[in-house]
Amino acid sequence: MKDTDSPLRAVRSRRDREKHMVSRSQLPLPFVHQPTYAASDFMLAGSNEAARTWLDRTPAWPEKRLALWGEAGVGKTHLLRLWARREEALHLEGSGLRELPPLAPSGGIALDDGDAVPDEIILLHLLNAARDASLPVLLAARTPPARWAVGLPDLASRLRAVTAVAIDPPEEPLLRALLVRLLLDRQLRADLPVLDWLLLRLPRSAAALREAAARLDRASLAAHRRIDRKIAAQVIAEMGICLGD
Repeated sequence: MKDTDSPLRAVRSRRDREKHMVSRSQLPLPFVHQPTYAASDFMLAGSNEAARTWLDRTPAWPEKRLALWGEAGVGKTHLLRLWARREEALHLEGSGLRELPPLAPSGGIALDDGDAVPDEIILLHLLNAARDASLPVLLAARTPPARWAVGLPDLASRLRAVTAVAIDPPEEPLLRALLVRLLLDRQLRADLPVLDWLLLRLPRSAAALREAAARLDRASLAAHRRIDRKIAAQVIAEMGICLGD
């Protein structure tokens, strides 16, 4: 009896392992969504019109310096990258700027998250080097440079002189278009009633829409179905938003 059961136990054990492998293969995998920053993906609106107008004036900026500022997700980085590509400018990330980069002949300097540069001296030297080379500098941050918390008097005076242009929070039509675009970028679809339901409850900011799109992506993948009212309600609850009616 013992010998007869042994092959059966081996078969059951193999089947259990196979079921486990299948269940693991069906788990939703977290894919990191990377924006393309293509020109065709930027949404024109009144909230970003002033910024676009100033960028078209390159290099006729006061002292050849301009800063774009606004809340997260309003398009600062997108515009900065488009400008850097158009002008063949050196693109830098503020948080990763640990030393003064070589300023080879280029169309300028585009510094994203300029208020996140870890060393004020590096930022001061960068601005001075750009001035000496007569290169335009485009900065992007959540607040205008005049309000950045800096300790170096020379740097503070240079930042106060930078022309700062705000990108306003998105208007209602732009919020709707942005949510649709964010979902399409992730190959997601939702019926209009579901989109309307979401827009009535989500905070009126681009950052909130981006967070919602990422959560909807994960929830839809886990549920193996397109976004419906149940998935939308789940995401709203996860974001700590009162469902209301």
